Amino acid sequence: MLMPKKTKFRKMQRGRMTGLSKGCRSFVFGDYGLVAEEPGWITARQIESMRVTISRRIKKGGKLSLRVFPDKPVSKKPIETRMGKGKGSPEFWVSVVKRGRILCELGDLDELAAKEILRVASHKLPIKTRFVKRENV
Repeated sequence: MLMPKKTKFRKMQRGRMTGLSKGCRSFVFGDYGLVAEEPGWITARQIESMRVTISRRIKKGGKLSLRVFPDKPVSKKPIETRMGKGKGSPEFWVSVVKRGRILCELGDLDELAAKEILRVASHKLPIKTRFVKRENV
């Protein structure tokens, strides 16, 4: 599972997800990509599931670049705990994704194959996404 080796603080506030993504809006590694159409949290498990699905489908033909990393801890209080008594302990890690962010990139594949692979990968994510080519970002 993906998670940071070390963070400055153990717990984090929830934050906001309005507006467009500040970075990761242009291609760096590949020719085809998956772009977020709406904001959301993507958990480390969902990122891993997407990665496994894509890598199984491209076999040894193409290259995959993930552009998201879960660096935000999400805390939860134990079940049947009364209000108060402080904030819960960190349970899982998420990546905050805003609109317009490229989630992953594929290279060394033809367009039809890349489109099909990314369509299947998008079913693993909790947000709406769209397929993009290098020219029309």
